[in-house]
Amino acid sequence: MHDIIRRLEEKRELARLGGGQRRIDNQHKKGKLSARERIEVFLDPDSFEEWDMFVEHRCRDFGMDSQSIPGDGVVTGFGTVNGRLVFVFSQDFTVFGGSLSESHAEKICKLMDQAMKVGAPIIGFNDSGGARIQEGVASLAGYAEVFQRNVLASGVIPQISLIMGPCAGGAVYSPAMTDFIFMVEDTSYMFVTGPNVVKTVTHENVTHEELGGAITHTTRSGVADRAFCNDIWALLYLRRFVDFLPPNNKEKPPIRPTEDPSDRAEPSLDTLVPDNPNKPYDMKELIHKIVDEGDFFELQPDYAGNIIIGFARMDGSTIGIVANQPTVLAGCLDISSSIKAARFVRFCDAFNIPIVTCVDVPGFLPGTVQEYGGIIKHGAKLLYAYAEATVPKVTLITRKAYGGAYDVMSSKHLRGDVNFAWPSAEIAVMGPKGAVEIIFRGDMGDAEKIEDRTEEYRKRFANPFIAGQRGFIDDVILPRNTRVRICRSLRMLRDKKLENPWKKHGNIPL
Repeated sequence: MHDIIRRLEEKRELARLGGGQRRIDNQHKKGKLSARERIEVFLDPDSFEEWDMFVEHRCRDFGMDSQSIPGDGVVTGFGTVNGRLVFVFSQDFTVFGGSLSESHAEKICKLMDQAMKVGAPIIGFNDSGGARIQEGVASLAGYAEVFQRNVLASGVIPQISLIMGPCAGGAVYSPAMTDFIFMVEDTSYMFVTGPNVVKTVTHENVTHEELGGAITHTTRSGVADRAFCNDIWALLYLRRFVDFLPPNNKEKPPIRPTEDPSDRAEPSLDTLVPDNPNKPYDMKELIHKIVDEGDFFELQPDYAGNIIIGFARMDGSTIGIVANQPTVLAGCLDISSSIKAARFVRFCDAFNIPIVTCVDVPGFLPGTVQEYGGIIKHGAKLLYAYAEATVPKVTLITRKAYGGAYDVMSSKHLRGDVNFAWPSAEIAVMGPKGAVEIIFRGDMGDAEKIEDRTEEYRKRFANPFIAGQRGFIDDVILPRNTRVRICRSLRMLRDKKLENPWKKHGNIPL
């Protein structure tokens, strides 16, 4: 028995070393943690239960029969984050460059299946050179098995990808189908084809970082949701992020006790909106002042900045926030912002997270670039997402809500549950000046008359009271009371039940 125990410990030690100490040291020199170190930082101490430590590949071609390492390049198992169950896999770049083999894929699929059965989030730490070439189609089949489970798990359990090294070729499509993607600056990258192939096919000279680095994907492509300066910060922020989410689609988000009173008034909000309707202000100031303890976890902060999305808590419960940002493109909706917000709204709806929408939108961004790019179809994605959502929806119009953009931003007509407006709200088909220039085009030569007409239009229509008379606005509230009114509304909506007509699935305008 002692001999068997000794051999077991030797095997465990071999598996824990992965590709060996020299390769682990190389990871450290690059500023990267090893696969197991990442799990240790992310999970609660001593909570990790590892599975399939002794799994090895079955390839016998190209000399692989003499190269076999227990674990086969991925560490899988479950543990807790702040006491809550999560499943995690961590690819090990020290073992065959973290490349995915048939056995490697089977380990991940087994973990995903179990996460689905028990209803807990699954988090992947991606650090892989792609498919293991020596295995040919077997490794491609392994990717497809993972993809299929990503789709089945979508909307059932939260799926999060943390890119901590290379992620290329077929490897990028699994993270792309997960709910959120985080990256690490300077050490992680994602692309379908690498710089060498790009140069051969398109004759473009581009670096790994320019083509698919963290900055590229958080500012230009919108593929990633956040980027962090190193592995440690990424893992610690991920711990904080997971705390906002429910474990699955059948449970509500966790409640975290707070000392921030739900009836707290915020007098400074009375002067947030400038008197000049064309002067911008920072919508993030409003968000930070109404959520619990000012704690707002923003997603995609450097992409499509004209709309803000992220998680916060009000009265201790998680909410999703969608808000127009007047400091960027005057808060107009465009292609990128519509896609960004639509996917976030659909995530919140899938996982029972109430949506608070802060509106200051002058309309959709005009121009040939937007029209040729398909703003009609892309803008409809956000409309579809809000209309489909059955979770509690509370809307606050702070200033402009013009045209179709008013309808899109969680209006009463899209089953908004509670719709508030500040006294500064302007709800109309379009801005006063544009409206007057159309209605009174015959007076265009008389600047004084046009000015008078504009002021008349502003007083009659550019206010929240016409919508209030029709019941499209539930109340016009004092800005200082925003937190207390939203908290009360969310409390009232906690047991809301609303179901859409049965269907296999809708056909969102993709």
